[in-house]
Amino acid sequence: MSRPIRVRFAPSPTGPLHIGGVRTALFNYLFAKKHGGVFYLRVEDTDQNRFVPGAEAYILEALEWLGIAPDETVGKNEKFGPYRQSERKHLYKEYADQLIQSGWAYYAFDSAEDLDQLRKNEEEQGKTFIYNHGNREQLDNSLTNSAEKTAQRIANGEEYVIRFKTPVNEILHLNDMIRGEVKFDTNLLDDKVLFKGDGMPTYHLANIVDDHLMETSHVIRGEEWLPSMPLHVLLYRAFNWEAPEFAHLPLILKPVGNGKLSKRDGDKLGFPVFPLEWKDPSSGEISSGYREKGFLPEAVINFLALLGWSSGTDQELFTLDELVNSFDLGRVHKAGAKFDPEKNKWFNHQYFQRADDTKLAHQLSHVLVEKGINKPIEFVTEVVRLVKERATFASELWDLSEFFFLAPTSYDEKAAKNWKPETAELMEKLIGILENTLDFSTENVENTVKTWMTENEIGMGKIMQPLRLSLVGSLKGPHLFDIISMIGKEETITRIRKAIASLK
Repeated sequence: MSRPIRVRFAPSPTGPLHIGGVRTALFNYLFAKKHGGVFYLRVEDTDQNRFVPGAEAYILEALEWLGIAPDETVGKNEKFGPYRQSERKHLYKEYADQLIQSGWAYYAFDSAEDLDQLRKNEEEQGKTFIYNHGNREQLDNSLTNSAEKTAQRIANGEEYVIRFKTPVNEILHLNDMIRGEVKFDTNLLDDKVLFKGDGMPTYHLANIVDDHLMETSHVIRGEEWLPSMPLHVLLYRAFNWEAPEFAHLPLILKPVGNGKLSKRDGDKLGFPVFPLEWKDPSSGEISSGYREKGFLPEAVINFLALLGWSSGTDQELFTLDELVNSFDLGRVHKAGAKFDPEKNKWFNHQYFQRADDTKLAHQLSHVLVEKGINKPIEFVTEVVRLVKERATFASELWDLSEFFFLAPTSYDEKAAKNWKPETAELMEKLIGILENTLDFSTENVENTVKTWMTENEIGMGKIMQPLRLSLVGSLKGPHLFDIISMIGKEETITRIRKAIASLK
């Protein structure tokens, strides 16, 4: 780590940001912050045919929501700007020409139809067509045309691409910070297209040029890019530039079966795979997002950090600062990590319990307003405090707390079996006790009622279950005397009388 740490997340704006991409961004962020470096975001939008309006803004908003916003990006600290590749278009031809001049690349005029025919011919013989050292001296390119003829064809406006000239008979011994040494035989590599006839670079050329010009020290990306590593390292060699260090992250796998977790898996299997809800601008199809499903960003970050990485301890809950301090690429696993939706919810439950009660109360208040219920925020906050341990999402708070705001209109049939012939008489006596109780705090009401029961040798089950049924409509809810204290004497007695009349 002799040079300053600069790492990047470089998505293509072709749709919403998949959770696998979020984890890649997160690991880059953690690595940068751990080493006092810079995490920047570059928008790789050279493939204009796949560009989707709104995708770039979505990516930036998602990272902001998750708390891992880049230090540099489009419109923010553009030290090495522009940060959109489409706005750097003028740079790439110069570097493609450099490779032509140094002999590391060549012009190829083969038409798409010709190449398709060559592939079919090879397939008919049970082979695979690869454009490389084995056939490039026989194909239509500047290696088989004179320099004059090549120049003339370009001047005449013939379509061409620029291909990389892969070295022959070399075994590349490359280091991956996660996988250790990886080997590649250059004879098995194809001569990738670096520059297209439409004046745009391919991913490979633009990626390398930008990583160099933006002084990227480490490239931390998904495992699917591992096969591109030899070409990228060779490109650095061809330009005589210092290559960054590489680390290829394991895949996030489907919860069941084999294979990479895809964009289609989420709603199909009942959980989000995008950080924010996404509406496809062309089809109108809506895909669910973590934010809209009620997940807390801290929970999403914690869950993703442990998909493919471990701290080496039993600790499971980490703040973002703790993740930064603990993060080490050496502890990233080589094997893929299965996505566990239930563990995902478990993390959210843990963070939900730590969430500020007042903030959650404001969310519940929105539901109350919709239902025409007006309660002071202090009351709602106390309700949240009493019921939140049973909740994983804010959307569950109403169902868990409805009885604090509305008297039951029906009674659970199974629970109503606890209402015995003598229950009504006992409840009438209880009403008398409550009417004469001045201090209606939780502790005093509980002591008063339990003292009465003890002195009269009344079993707990004969009072507590019918009382809860009267107040709640079922046997659910927090501490019974907290409910009594919260709804108050008048409402408590009214509900008991209604139960007596309804459950004869």
